[in-house]
Amino acid sequence: MLDQDSPINVALLAVPEVTASALFGMFDLFSSPGRDWPFIVKGEAGQQRMRPYVVARSHSGFRAANGIWVKPDFAFGDCPPPQIVCIPDFFINPGDSVAGLYEPEARWLRRTHEDGALLASACSGAVLLGEAGLLINCEATIHWGYVTTLSNNYPGVRVRLDRSLVLSGEAQRIVMAGGGSSWQDLALYLIARFVGLKEAMEVAKVYMLQWHDLGQQPFASLMSLRQTVDAVINSCQKWLALNYKTRAPVAAMVALSGLSERSFIRRFTKATGMTPLAYAHALRIEEAKQMLETTDLTIEAIANETGYEDASFFSRLFHRETGLTAAHYRLRFGSLRQALKHT
Repeated sequence: MLDQDSPINVALLAVPEVTASALFGMFDLFSSPGRDWPFIVKGEAGQQRMRPYVVARSHSGFRAANGIWVKPDFAFGDCPPPQIVCIPDFFINPGDSVAGLYEPEARWLRRTHEDGALLASACSGAVLLGEAGLLINCEATIHWGYVTTLSNNYPGVRVRLDRSLVLSGEAQRIVMAGGGSSWQDLALYLIARFVGLKEAMEVAKVYMLQWHDLGQQPFASLMSLRQTVDAVINSCQKWLALNYKTRAPVAAMVALSGLSERSFIRRFTKATGMTPLAYAHALRIEEAKQMLETTDLTIEAIANETGYEDASFFSRLFHRETGLTAAHYRLRFGSLRQALKHT
C-alpha cells in the first residue's frame, strides 16, 4: 500500500473495440477509494486514493464498440508510469487470431510489466496479455466463449474456467478475471490489494456491488446511520457509536439526553427515522458485518462483541436485517479477503 499523499496510478488500456461499460465502469470504481465513502456517510468527499486514466496508442479519440466516444488521456509515449494497468474486455470474434493487430499495445504492456507494473485483464482483455507474450505456460481465465482464442493462439496457456480470478506470473503481477461483469470483481480485488480491504468493502457498499451475487438488502441499513442535526440526538448517536455493547443502550441515552423517556423516543425517531432500539440494533449489525468481513471470529463471539448474549437471537436479527444468515454473509464477503491471503 502507498501513502495517501501518493495516489496509485491506474492506466486503463483502450482499443477501438473496447467495451465502454467496462472501461468507464472501472474508471469510476478506481476513482472511488477514499473519496466516495466519506461523501456518502458524512456528506464531504475524502481524498482520492487512486488515479485512473485512459491510455491508448495515440491521443486521437475513437468510437468504442457500442458507439460511445472515447478520448484517451494519454498516449503510450507520454503516459505517467502506472502501478496498475487494466485491460477491459473488447470485441473480437471468438477463436480468431489477432496476431499483429495490437503490436503497439503488446509492446507497451511488456514494457510496463518489465518496469514493475501489475497487469490485469477482464474477460477478453486477456488476449492482449497473450499477444504480449506474458501467458506462456501460465494459468489464465477468460470468458467461456473465448477459451479457444487463448488455447488456439498462445501455446502452454492453461485456462481455468472454474475460477473467477486467476493470479499468475512473478510476484503474481498478472491478474485475470473471467466473463460478464467480472471487471467489478477485478476492480474490488485490486483496490483491496493496493489500497486496503476496508476501502474495497466501502467501494462495494457505495456501488452496491458484491463479490458474487448478493442483492441490495445487506447495504440498506447504512443510510439510516447518518448523523442528525439535532444536537441532543447527535450527541447520543456519537455516544452509542462508542458504546453499542451497553446492555441497555436506550435507557443510557435517555439519561444522557436529560429528556423523559417518552420525549426522547419521540425526538430520536423524528430525527433519525428509527426508534432508538432499532437504531441500536442497526448499528450493532453494521459492526457485526465489519467483523464478519475482516475477522475469523466465530459468529457466537461476534454476537457477544456486539452486545448480544444470546447468539441465536443475534442470528435471527442479522438474517431479518440483511436477508442473509451471518454465515452466508461471511462466505460472500469473506471470499475477497480469502483471495488476498493467497497474494
